[in-house]
Amino acid sequence: MAKKRPQTKAKRPQITDGEIPVVGAREPCPCGSGRRYKACHGRAAAQAATELVHRPFEGLPGECDWVALRELVPAATAELTLKDGLPEGVPSVTLATVLPMAWPALRRDDGSVLLGLQNDTASGDISRDLADTLQRALTTEPGTPVQGRRAPADGPRLQDLIDLDSSFEPVVHSGFEFWVPDAENATPEVAASLERANAAAIPTVRLTGVDAAYWCETLDKNHLRWVMPHPEEQLLDALARLHAAGTSSLGEGTRLVGSFRAHGLTVPVWDLPTSVGAEDIEKPAAEFAERLAAALATDAPLTPDERRARGGLTNRQVTLS
Repeated sequence: MAKKRPQTKAKRPQITDGEIPVVGAREPCPCGSGRRYKACHGRAAAQAATELVHRPFEGLPGECDWVALRELVPAATAELTLKDGLPEGVPSVTLATVLPMAWPALRRDDGSVLLGLQNDTASGDISRDLADTLQRALTTEPGTPVQGRRAPADGPRLQDLIDLDSSFEPVVHSGFEFWVPDAENATPEVAASLERANAAAIPTVRLTGVDAAYWCETLDKNHLRWVMPHPEEQLLDALARLHAAGTSSLGEGTRLVGSFRAHGLTVPVWDLPTSVGAEDIEKPAAEFAERLAAALATDAPLTPDERRARGGLTNRQVTLS
């Protein structure tokens, strides 16, 4: 039998992990191994994509408002202050709940950047995905939207880019006209998206007397949805104490009906009569905040009535994220 020739393999260039770009899962891995990316260096990226960060906005100024703008508020903006300052040619960076055509970000003609918050993200860390989108928006051509992609697993997070000592002051809008400087002269595509978004927006107002509390109007009743920073178990105990004592409402005709879980925080929800507007609930909300602070400071065991109240509140929790 003829001898088989020994096979030789050409040497492949050595590439360090830090130089390997992110590509599609079924594409050849850029390291030159001959395997698909998902079976090679994409394994780490895939693992990172499945690891959910419980509180992605923790450490950012205004964490509770970040959660509200991500999950509860239709139309709002907030100016962002970057840790290293604004790059040349970028006059401002603005966070927006939603952008036209659900763009992840937009570099306007004047160089300013709009970063969309309510977009689907590719990994389990919203902060990392948003940071990747923001970095690309800062360098893209003016007048260009930024498309979504899977962020590198070792990329920066928002906490690495935003000045953590800056303020975060959301401005709630009645519609989405903030998308374009001149809404009347928008392109037909943007104008149609603007019309659809405005039609679906629920009237919402941010209270001024307490933090991260948002009044909204619906057909049958109004609501107050209040994102709170306290640990969930401690907050539920405090709410149960107030509920059992008959002091958990915000006035006549209002009632605490349950809570949301969203991005590691708890969001108590009150039903309000349709006649109760945002301005009507400012004083009751401030008074409730004082009662809640006192209840949070109590560490006595729950009474039987308080335990029953807590069970009812727990049964009416809904997880948003």
